[in-house]
Amino acid sequence: MANIVVLDGYTLNPGDLDWGRLEQLGNVTVYYRSAVTEIVERAAHADIVLTNKTQLSAAILEQLPKLKYIGVLATGYNIVDTEAAKQRGIPVTNIPTYGTQSVAQFVFALLLELCHRVQTHSDAVHAGDWNNCPDFCFTRSPLIELSGKTMGLIGLGRIGGQVARIANAFGMRVIAVGSGRSNPTPVEGVEWVELDQLLAESDVISLHCPLTPATEKLINAERLALMKHSAILINTSRGALINEQDLAIALNDRRIAGAAVDVLSVEPPVPSNPLYAAANCLITPHIAWATKEARARLMGTAVDNVQSFLSGHTVHVVNG
Repeated sequence: MANIVVLDGYTLNPGDLDWGRLEQLGNVTVYYRSAVTEIVERAAHADIVLTNKTQLSAAILEQLPKLKYIGVLATGYNIVDTEAAKQRGIPVTNIPTYGTQSVAQFVFALLLELCHRVQTHSDAVHAGDWNNCPDFCFTRSPLIELSGKTMGLIGLGRIGGQVARIANAFGMRVIAVGSGRSNPTPVEGVEWVELDQLLAESDVISLHCPLTPATEKLINAERLALMKHSAILINTSRGALINEQDLAIALNDRRIAGAAVDVLSVEPPVPSNPLYAAANCLITPHIAWATKEARARLMGTAVDNVQSFLSGHTVHVVNG
């Protein structure tokens, strides 16, 4: 049977899922986390390695002569030197889709928190503020209605499309930036526009594009200056899409009204990240993907990928 090593299984399965299907395919060893210095020893006899964020560099791959397959437990696969793996005849696979519904839902969890500050108001009630209020209600922050507002989507793949559908259900106008095609495919309820128009007209901007050299620091001082003072920026995609220093300055100067990010340029973040001290900025620890339902789909696809490899017809290969 194949020797299968999971280098960092905790974030996928902290204990509420089951590795049983994977264990039917080989001798499985699951490590919660693996430091770089532990990878070679732990994977020395592995035919198959599964990794989420533990990096597999060319130097490490050279020290794993028995390795025949790498499965990335995520959609992004930049943590593996895919070219080095290809040169060694090692297919690298990913999980193309699993979290569409969960991430889109989280976009609105962030947005609605900025619109209503539900936890702030609940905390105030528990602190006795309602008991002592001379009126029948009170507010601790401005309350924002989404109906009639414009949602601007930068990227309209699976997740962006689901965000668009939810925004339409809220009664929002939805506009989106195309992907460079001269005639973007029509999407019901979505109007294609140019980036500058999207930045100028949107009340809410949500990022759903991949991180590439062209999109790195896409949101910077110049583009933040085009946004409405009342605009909200949301990022559940990749942290490096935003110049974090520029965003912090824009928030502190009230250039835009607020931001909510589930991703940062360095994760876990360094204490000096400027968004920590930025005004009206929500930061969550990269959890939009992590509902139990989404993680179960991810695990199911990861096992299917391994099973397909062992059957001789590898799927979802990213370095073919």
